[in-house]
Amino acid sequence: MAAARFQTESRKPAGSPRPKGREHAKDTLCRNVLIYGHCRYEDQGCAFNHDPNKNTLTQSEPKKTLNVESPAFTPALPAPTKAGTFSTQAAATAVFTPRVPNSGTPAPALPQTSDLEPSLLNPAETAEFIPGALDYTIAHTATNGTSHDVQNYTDPFNMGSVAHVMGETQFNPFQDSSSIASGTVPFYPAQTTYNQTAQTLQYHLYADVAKSRENLLPYQKYSHEFFMPDKLREDMQKKSEAALQPFQAPNLPPVVGHYHSLAPLVAHNNQSGQKSATKFGYPSWVYRATSSKNGQLYSLRRLKGYRLTNESAIRQVQPWKAIDHPNVVSVIEAFTTQQFGGESSLVFVTDYFPMSKTLAEHHATPSTNRYGRPISTPVADSVLWSYIVQIASAIKTVHAANLAIRCLDPTKIILTDKNRIRINACSILDVVKFGEQRSLPDLQQDDMKNLGMLILGLGVNNLSASISVKNAIDQFARNYTTELVNVVTWLITPTDGAELKSVDYLLAHITPHVLTALDSAQHAIDTQNSELFRELENGRMFRLITKLNTVLERPEHSTDRDWSPHGKFYLLSLFRDYTFHQVDGDGKAVLDLGHMIRCMNKLDAGIEEKVRLTSRDEQSVYVVTYKELNARVAAAFADLQKGTRRF
Repeated sequence: MAAARFQTESRKPAGSPRPKGREHAKDTLCRNVLIYGHCRYEDQGCAFNHDPNKNTLTQSEPKKTLNVESPAFTPALPAPTKAGTFSTQAAATAVFTPRVPNSGTPAPALPQTSDLEPSLLNPAETAEFIPGALDYTIAHTATNGTSHDVQNYTDPFNMGSVAHVMGETQFNPFQDSSSIASGTVPFYPAQTTYNQTAQTLQYHLYADVAKSRENLLPYQKYSHEFFMPDKLREDMQKKSEAALQPFQAPNLPPVVGHYHSLAPLVAHNNQSGQKSATKFGYPSWVYRATSSKNGQLYSLRRLKGYRLTNESAIRQVQPWKAIDHPNVVSVIEAFTTQQFGGESSLVFVTDYFPMSKTLAEHHATPSTNRYGRPISTPVADSVLWSYIVQIASAIKTVHAANLAIRCLDPTKIILTDKNRIRINACSILDVVKFGEQRSLPDLQQDDMKNLGMLILGLGVNNLSASISVKNAIDQFARNYTTELVNVVTWLITPTDGAELKSVDYLLAHITPHVLTALDSAQHAIDTQNSELFRELENGRMFRLITKLNTVLERPEHSTDRDWSPHGKFYLLSLFRDYTFHQVDGDGKAVLDLGHMIRCMNKLDAGIEEKVRLTSRDEQSVYVVTYKELNARVAAAFADLQKGTRRF
């Protein structure tokens, strides 16, 4: 049945659609003509119009409504309209004349036409668009067959109008256009200078600037890394204790000049001090004293029995005050006094270095083995080179000032730190032996020779003046390098008088050792700076802890509403418990130094991190930021300062 239905339907004639009940079908263009260009049913009874140029619609006929079965709109074949559609008033209206951009002359008027030829909208006749080569001359054909040419259209992307301003360089569209077209606002405004906003510092400010020998994880670090090493702290504490240690000396005057609290530096069994009459010709004692002018500690060397006979002698100290060298003990002043029991004495004031030792005390004291027997250990080669470099540097500075040291003796050179030496007792012989007639070059040559004898005596562990030079050189050569032996031999060998020994010549031949000493000094400076950085943060934290404990647990706060459990400062007491009074689940105290340091640093920085504080009875819980706690500490301390007079 389906097949029969299919055959019946297939035998139906395929004709043009016939509109039912339409009175104006003959005025409607046939769709076959629109689609195929012709209709094969035109002679077989098709009721539609087959002439595309025929239009029987007149102006007076009413406008029909749209219908889905109406013929499609064809742009290529528009229906011409009559020119009589405009009214008389509209025809008398002035012609619109657009202006060309950036010019005051009007553009040429286009010809008025209401009818356009179909060829104008034909895509086949349209030229292909080529960028940069487009011809803007458009020919319009009027209804009467005459053509009108329009003037060339101005390209908006053409830079010819500003070519004289821009020059031959390529145009940059992102450049400020204020210089191109004056008086106009630039498209891209000028960029303002970037100002970095100040941000809050991190709460962990321990800056370890020194090199680390190993990489440790945070949980592998120890608490002593926040402080200076134990060895350094012990040495500095011993020096501080030695500088402030009181000493009762009944035979010493209470005041000498403007110095008081005298204490002998080198004490013997009779606590009288160290005597030395072999070098200066007078017995001498060394004391520690405090200046009443500035409160600083100084070293006083007293020469007993000296009588000043010439005022020019004591003036020899003035040039030494200008000597500023790290290996020379600075001379402060010199004066005579009779305050030591009425005896005339000469006193030299120099800088004070606590717990310093002379080279004679440091190297002449024999070391012992594990059985208590004395053993002789030669001084290391690197140590002797360090001594030579430091003393040669001091000699260079002193000789450049037209002075001579004259006291390169192991008992007058002090050791203030590891391998750090300073020449002491300078200017004493210039005053004591003022009357001797010796030239400055001879005294400077004695300094070079005394340097060689000092190194030779330290190398053979014999600091006596009656040493045999030949035997000492042979013993010295068995323990040290040839270079060091040659330098010592050159220093102690007397010259013939024609050529003088120069310290510059010495330094030029020991340059590698000078650089080694410089490297060691720079490494020491880096280490000291690293420890100083740690103590810088520790000092900051100490000030904060002091400020916090100043406002906490004050007796007058017992009746103050601000310190009550509902007051604004009550949270500071809870923060103190949270930081220092924590306990574990068993009620044992938690001694976590890292937690304490972390909390105090966060409080000092005043960060936005929140912390939960619990009252001691565990009935109240407060959530507050470190920034708020910091503000309350400052407010509490400010309230405390209101009634306190600061001196």
